[in-house]
Amino acid sequence: MESAILVGVITPKTTRLEVEDSLDELELLADTAGARCTDRVTQNLPNVHVGTYIGSGKVEEIKAIIEAEKSDLVLFDDDLTPIQSRNLERALKVKVVDRTGLILDIFAKRAQSATSKTQVELAQLEYLRTRLTRQWTHLSRQKGGIGTKGPGETQIETDRRLIGTRIATLKRRLTQIDKQRTTQRKHRDAYTRISLVGYTNAGKSTLMNQVARADVHAEDRLFATLDATTRLVYLTPNKQVLLSDTVGFIRKLPHRLVESFKSTLDEVRESDLLLHVVDITHPNYLDHIRVVNETLAELGAGQKRTLMVYNKVDALTDEDLWTEPTGGSAPSVRVSARTGFGIDALREQIVDLTEADFETMTALVPSTEGKTIAYIHQVSAVLDVYQTQATRFGEDPIPVSRISFRVPPQFAEEIKRSLARFRDYDEWYG
Repeated sequence: MESAILVGVITPKTTRLEVEDSLDELELLADTAGARCTDRVTQNLPNVHVGTYIGSGKVEEIKAIIEAEKSDLVLFDDDLTPIQSRNLERALKVKVVDRTGLILDIFAKRAQSATSKTQVELAQLEYLRTRLTRQWTHLSRQKGGIGTKGPGETQIETDRRLIGTRIATLKRRLTQIDKQRTTQRKHRDAYTRISLVGYTNAGKSTLMNQVARADVHAEDRLFATLDATTRLVYLTPNKQVLLSDTVGFIRKLPHRLVESFKSTLDEVRESDLLLHVVDITHPNYLDHIRVVNETLAELGAGQKRTLMVYNKVDALTDEDLWTEPTGGSAPSVRVSARTGFGIDALREQIVDLTEADFETMTALVPSTEGKTIAYIHQVSAVLDVYQTQATRFGEDPIPVSRISFRVPPQFAEEIKRSLARFRDYDEWYG
């Protein structure tokens, strides 16, 4: 396991408490990546140093710590410019990694599916392209050649061109993936779609397993989930929804990652309801709520109907935390995804919210119209089905299904048109 030193800078725009909390999170990220943090260094600066991010005195202080602790790398809590990274590595003689580089490394290790691997590789190459200066300074002499580069092209130009070609290939691949997922989502239009969103490690995957009785990978580490997982869930015997687990958000989430994971995060944009999962035991849960809301707004999902799900209530020790945490107008429910506490109440809340604008209908449908009956069951919440007989225009009675159901507004008109041919049937009690 590598040993690391954490570095943060306190500017007039931040407080020491905010920086320390961000460094705590950086330490968790480092642990997820497989590094052990031995020291942390902070510095008060009016502005970050253009050449080395921190002052020259701090550089010397960190160098002394590296020699004493035999540290392998230095982790900076903010993004570094290519020049800052190069200058720091020259001065410190160890690897220098910024927050974005660390998150990308974690994503690369955690990616399992072909889609997530493609998304992560694209983000990594976009990040690396601007940092080739420090990667290839020892190969920057002119070299001519056939097959791998143009005449007189430097090594760094060759690698930049190859990276550009690879990025273009990955973008085409993701465009194709996006088209495939769009087609897949069209087949799900008959279902109410719900997405779990929240700060990383808030317990989304554990909650998914509780509600869907699924086996989604859940782990007490940051970014345990990268791939969107969707399950068909029966909230009640007659109420089916599609529930999706998504990648967790984090403060200072690299924009290139958001762009790369666009096809995955489309699940969030196209959902009918968002379950915003919050780790209520975290001392900075209010800040986590803010970060998630800002990320949702960036994705174009800021106005989605949302249910706040305050998780991990089984670990609460302060009774005051049982009051409404945000004081906002969004409906909320308290649960423990680990123990199952509050899951039934969560299911009831989901049903109430997803059916708030449903229209209630009752229809007599001939039992021979199996396709129509099946479609009603598919797109509606069926309240009651009663087998009876009906007649019209003096004809003999025929078997019919008397169906009471609640239908979403997007299917209401279509159902009405489909049922219009049965409106002359009268229930027959003879």
